[in-house]
This record gives sequence, structure tokens and C-alpha cells, in this order.
Amino acid sequence: MIRVLLADDQELVRAGIRLVLKHAGDIDVVAEASDGHEASVLAARHEVDVAMLDIQMPGIDGLRAAERIAERTPSIRVVMLTTFGEHVYVERALKAGVTGFLLKDSTPQELIQAVRRVASGAPVVSPQITRHLIDRYLDSDEEPADPRLGRIADLTSREREVLAMVGTGASNAEIGKRLHLGEGTVKAYVSRMLTKLRCANRVQAAILARRARLLQGER
Repeated sequence: MIRVLLADDQELVRAGIRLVLKHAGDIDVVAEASDGHEASVLAARHEVDVAMLDIQMPGIDGLRAAERIAERTPSIRVVMLTTFGEHVYVERALKAGVTGFLLKDSTPQELIQAVRRVASGAPVVSPQITRHLIDRYLDSDEEPADPRLGRIADLTSREREVLAMVGTGASNAEIGKRLHLGEGTVKAYVSRMLTKLRCANRVQAAILARRARLLQGER
């Protein structure tokens, strides 16, 4: 069983997510919190595998709670729950090493799959968040030079195709449909591509694809 901590200051939100995860069969919500301080304490006390934290909570927010959890129990994977207008917080959390980011209006199946993937160590970012973050980074004044650009040459042609589509913010299902591949096969390509590029998540890989102008077909 995957042991989950759920933290959100809105009881109705927690109840809804708890109900969804309960029906997964292999996920157990072992603790709930209404603020960041309570979440950071309960995470260690209940030996959870995954902590699902709302970004905005009273007192200590989800970001600070994630930092505390990382300091005290680094083995716990953290998923941030966000609304579409909170991407500035997501950017900060990315730099702090948070494993997953989901919109609160994600489907039940997306929530369940996200918990399973994060528990296994795989990063999860909602496609909508990925697309928005890509645009924000590319519109910034950050230095585009990146030593990982040279590693793109180590990718196979298929991995480059997958990277280019990740650069558009496409989900695994969307990539599979476009390239006529099964979703499991796409996941394998993405995993190998991230490893070769030394990218921690899809957002980093997507930005790299855009910096390399793969979306315009440049080589």
C-alpha cells in the first residue's frame, strides 16, 4: 500500500481527494492536515510515502511544508496541488525539488496515477502546468546557455522526436497518438531521455527542447 498524507485547509477538498484515492485499492490516506505545520509533523509521524500538499494554506504554506518534509524525511515524495493561477509558486517548488504538480481539477484517474508514479520515484507535472512554465521560462531574461544542450546529440532519433513533443507540453497520451506508440512505450522513451539529458523532470526537458529549437526542426 502507498501511504499518503493529504494536506489542504478546505475540508471538502480533502474529502473529495480522499474518496478518489480510497477507490484505487493500493493507496491509503493515513493522515490529513489543514495547514503546513501540521502536515510537516504528521508526515514523519505516520511514515508516509507521498505527501499531497495544497500550495496556499494558512500559517505555514505548502511550499514551506515541503521544505520541512525534505529536511526531516527526504524519502517522502511531495506532490503540490495547485490552481491554474498559482504557477509562480510552482516555479519556486520546482527549484526546491518537489516531485509532482497537479491541478486541483485533475480527473480522479490522473490523481491516482500521479500518486503511483510519484511513489515509484517518477516526476509528474500536469500538461497544462508544463505548457505555462515553458512559456514563462522562455519569456524570461535567463541565460539560455545550458551544458545539457550538448547531450541532445546522444539521443536516438525517436528520443529526439519525443523530446520535441515534450517541448510542446504534450502528455504521454498525446505523444503516443501522434507517434503511433503505446503510452507505456512513450513513458519508457521519456524516462531514458530524461536520464540521458540529466533533466530532473519534463519541464526542464521541455525548456531544453525549446532552447535547442527542436520544435522548429532545427538540428
